[in-house]
Amino acid sequence: MEDRQHVGIVGAGIVGLAHALAAAKQGHRVTVFERNAACQGASIRNFGMVWPVGQEAGPALDAALRSREIWLELAGQANFFCRPTGAIYLAHREDEWQVLNEFADQAVDLGYQVELLSPDQVRRKTPAANPNGLFGGLFSRTELAVDPVQAIAALPGFLNARYGVQFHFECPVVAVRSGGLTTSDRREWTLDQIIVCSGADFHSLLPTVFQRSGLRACKLQMMRTIPQPSEWNLGTHIASGLTLRHYNSFRICPSLSRLVDRVAEETPELDRYGIHVMASQNAAGEIILGDSHEYDTEIGPFDRPEIDALILRELHKIIELPTWEVSRRWSGIYAKHPTQVIYRSEPIQGVHVATGTGGGGMTLAFGLADAFVAGGPLCSVAS
Repeated sequence: MEDRQHVGIVGAGIVGLAHALAAAKQGHRVTVFERNAACQGASIRNFGMVWPVGQEAGPALDAALRSREIWLELAGQANFFCRPTGAIYLAHREDEWQVLNEFADQAVDLGYQVELLSPDQVRRKTPAANPNGLFGGLFSRTELAVDPVQAIAALPGFLNARYGVQFHFECPVVAVRSGGLTTSDRREWTLDQIIVCSGADFHSLLPTVFQRSGLRACKLQMMRTIPQPSEWNLGTHIASGLTLRHYNSFRICPSLSRLVDRVAEETPELDRYGIHVMASQNAAGEIILGDSHEYDTEIGPFDRPEIDALILRELHKIIELPTWEVSRRWSGIYAKHPTQVIYRSEPIQGVHVATGTGGGGMTLAFGLADAFVAGGPLCSVAS
């Protein structure tokens, strides 16, 4: 985007907010349209993890690390919770420990900031790690904890005050075209560029584009405990060895396929529901627990109690908490592309689609938006 333009953003989730920030910092006039009174989608229904260590080395990792920088800058300016916690992958099985060792052998040269930890070193990082059968862990220094509800709520006011970004909530967009869009109150808006960041809503705008995109809808289930005792702190994000089969970064490990096969043979129910378990702690001291992955026609309107039970079963194997009392349960749906960390297209001149970050929206959005607005190489990143 050259010169000063009027940019319209459809959607006030993390991807929309990231593009609004990037465009405003480049000096463009920005208007954001959000159909709800506040963001209600996947951007507020996640762990609050900024997770560079899960991104494949290269452009995706670069985008994640750039996003990390922006999160830290914004937290200080907009006054929301953002803590550099790091993350530990725990290994309670020998094949998990083997994969972590293989990753550590290559990781530093690829740009990751990681180190292997002994069981005693793991316990010094977090009191939650279950010592029974613990081989060790892989600690990454780059991960952040944010409160997604708090951060997503704080950013519109900050963007308006700092950069003059205009927000129109409860203002659904019903049509887009080259040079403008129409909202549900029949107003016609003239815009130079439009960026559609509508998440998993494939039907409201450009349905034919989304049908051809390869995007999939993915549903996750999550839980949150009551606050832990005030003197107890998780210390760092925690991931189990099950997560190694979920994140692209670990595909460089020769032993990963054996781990994947072992999980499929021993616990096929985990593959059935795409379960890999993680835990994070928010500013209130609550522990966020999850998660699962159901796709497309498997997605129903009702949550499955058996999924929550499986998540808790696997978490009990790897961590110990002062209290496991669950105060909230929820589900969310996001859009995911099978080969790209973000889906981009320009189906109409000046109308850009930006969605499909999957579970990586909090981790990648700011870096991807920065590069897109600047005309960089990250308009579409293969993963």
